[in-house]
Amino acid sequence: MKKEQSFEENIQELENIILELEKGELTLEDSMKKFEKGMELSKNCNKILENAEKKITILLKDGEELKEQDFIQTKIEE
Repeated sequence: MKKEQSFEENIQELENIILELEKGELTLEDSMKKFEKGMELSKNCNKILENAEKKITILLKDGEELKEQDFIQTKIEE
């Protein structure tokens, strides 16, 4: 079973693909393959970020009880 790449590994590979595509030295077929791989990596990064966002919670003290609230719903008061 293949180990899933970390967010950082996905980003690094995506950056390498972008550099290769920007050089313009690949054939059309190779460019398409790199583009497809880049899209796959982008989706993987998005999935990792979504999962991380779901895990991030803030514990707010509400009297004697602890109240869990999603990070995304919390507003920072200035």
